Amino acid sequence: MNLCNIHTHTNAEHKGPGFSVLSRDPDFGGYQCEGSELLTADELRDPAFGHGPFHGVKPGDTIEVHWVYSSCEVTPGKGLGACLSDACSNPTLRVESQVFLLVNDPFALDFAQYDHKGYTPNGHPQPLSLPANTGAPVVFRGSTTGPSYTQAVCSPLQVTWSVRPNCARLDISSLYRWGQEGNVFEEDHSHGVRELVTAPELLAPIQ
Repeated sequence: MNLCNIHTHTNAEHKGPGFSVLSRDPDFGGYQCEGSELLTADELRDPAFGHGPFHGVKPGDTIEVHWVYSSCEVTPGKGLGACLSDACSNPTLRVESQVFLLVNDPFALDFAQYDHKGYTPNGHPQPLSLPANTGAPVVFRGSTTGPSYTQAVCSPLQVTWSVRPNCARLDISSLYRWGQEGNVFEEDHSHGVRELVTAPELLAPIQ
């Protein structure tokens, strides 16, 4: 499948073993990484002093990153529209998901290693790599997310999700660089989260 988009959400849209702390942020909602309250003052110091070039995040925040793949013959671009085409309006979609705890720490993970940067092996756009060592992904069928959709307003696009169950630490400066240097996805801010689906009639049993 072809990588078509990378974007982030402030706080985790999913709830997992490593990110089950309910956020009290009225603007974002979602879930936060376990242990985020234990960060040191240095880890919480914002190297951009509140004016980071990637907006809507700061050290100590949790983000969920989505790598979106499409069965359409498309190239990476802005939004989920990049995953469709005039000749392919009903694609098979897959999303690889990783939740990160943002820290001011140059020894934490660098977001650049998960970017696209033109990497196209065998003619299929891909990220340079995907996160490892955060647990076997939980795979399930769902739909696209974001604050526009709720249990009452469903997304029209179905997705096979692969959600890694544990958080990883990400250096916030690397995310700032992603926004400052520009990227093919035209991402410069972190998005809101979809309300967690809890209605039993909308859920399938875990197998």
